[in-house]
Amino acid sequence: MAKATTMEGRPAKMGFRMPAEWEPHEQCWMGWPERRDNWRELAGPAQKVFARTAIAISMFEPVTICASAKQYPYVHELMLHQPNIRVVEMSMNDCWFRDIGPTIVEIERIPRFPHTMVLEGDEDTNGHVDNLCCFIKPGVVLLSWTDDENDPQYQRSVDALSTLSKSVDAKGRQIEVVKIHVPGPLYMTKEESEGVAKTEHAIPREPGTRMAASYVNFYIANGGIVAPAFGDKWDEEACAVLQKAFPDHEVVMVEGAREIALAGGNIHCITQQQPVRPS
Repeated sequence: MAKATTMEGRPAKMGFRMPAEWEPHEQCWMGWPERRDNWRELAGPAQKVFARTAIAISMFEPVTICASAKQYPYVHELMLHQPNIRVVEMSMNDCWFRDIGPTIVEIERIPRFPHTMVLEGDEDTNGHVDNLCCFIKPGVVLLSWTDDENDPQYQRSVDALSTLSKSVDAKGRQIEVVKIHVPGPLYMTKEESEGVAKTEHAIPREPGTRMAASYVNFYIANGGIVAPAFGDKWDEEACAVLQKAFPDHEVVMVEGAREIALAGGNIHCITQQQPVRPS
């Protein structure tokens, strides 16, 4: 067996870098939902949205879906006639590939937000940034926003805007902020709550809980933007904002993304890009 090599020092000084999400991809990786205590009705509704998401991304780049041994036959059959999607068997705790999928190298010099500066309702992750804001190109950040001063999200967005406005990127450039309105607010219904198994291992899904729904939680594919649609009055405007922010990409809104938000995330959370290897 070959001896493992320990590398010391910062990855950047050794020639490594994590390409930005808008740089070319070899493929996209996704997991398949099945946890009864995270996805309602045995994950059936969520699986339909995951399938729609995978098919949308496959319009722009190859997709690999990882499914458990139990789920593999069903997912394999479901995707059998999708030429740009492959299904592989893999054991996993859940399907949040932004968390458990491979990331090539961690990053430096990003704006740091106080722990309270997260999207309203984001209890599952303690505030993953991909619901609040994201870089869309060098020096430009897309920020979840609301104009409703009575919404608790308003002050959170104002605080984030203040932090970003005082920040610079890795090259010392002042950060430009583009606002995108949050949907809703959206709240979990009694029916949705009762469809999730209650266990001691997962956060309770109680009726009336505000969902951390955000249009920022999208995936940048090769020439495409795959974004959540919630059946909300803000869907159309969000699509327009994304199209303006990415004029060279085709924006595809995935219907039914509320199902993913019910479990605490969205399209960016369930995907992980594999960058093109450097030549």
